[in-house]
Amino acid sequence: MIKKQGLSVLTVLVALSSCNPKISTSLVKSYPPIDYRQEIVVIGLNDTVPDSSETLGVVKIGDTGFSTNCGYDIVINIAKLEARKAGGNAIKITEHIPPSIMGSSCHRITAKIIKIKNIESYKPDKDEGQEILKDVDYAILNVYRYNGAGALLNYDLYLGDSVICRVKNNFKTTLHIKKDGLNTLWARTETKAEVPINIQFGKAYYLRCGVTIGFFVGHPHIELINWKTGTIEFDSFKAKNK
Repeated sequence: MIKKQGLSVLTVLVALSSCNPKISTSLVKSYPPIDYRQEIVVIGLNDTVPDSSETLGVVKIGDTGFSTNCGYDIVINIAKLEARKAGGNAIKITEHIPPSIMGSSCHRITAKIIKIKNIESYKPDKDEGQEILKDVDYAILNVYRYNGAGALLNYDLYLGDSVICRVKNNFKTTLHIKKDGLNTLWARTETKAEVPINIQFGKAYYLRCGVTIGFFVGHPHIELINWKTGTIEFDSFKAKNK
């Protein structure tokens, strides 16, 4: 009986571990681990790495073939953890393969683990090179949500007091926003998620949406993404509603 119970526990542990993404980290150098309270900076696909940076290695987050716990936020946080353990204070995304209907249901990324001097003063220019539309009375808001966790959970997205769209799984839409200035984008299920936005006519904004684990139901997750990364992510998958 004891052997059978031990085998059952081992089977459960194997099943749980197989749900997690595959992690491969290769280091050429390391430093003492970064304090857990310090944020790890994420540098997007087309964002440049500052000259004052040192590459410590590469981390790859992939699919075991059975992975289910592999949403974008999860794989990014795993990469951050690997950077933290290696003494890096930033990761530079070099490849991002989003889920696809005919392929993997996971987000797969490759990122460099880097250490930036004076990280507190480092602020990537997220708007550099963005084309601004002239003589228009609207801003463009691109809203997208990958295929992933909480597939059956949909929620309304608000700008201030107004619902601007219904966010569903595997979804993207482009909206013209005709209200400029400081405002708030938000959504609610059992909890509320919100991000401030300073809307300027002629500019394009990208809002990545998702769902995180909740007590009774999933929680909405929304995040404004810089236009370089947002453009790539928005264009990189075929949404169901398209």
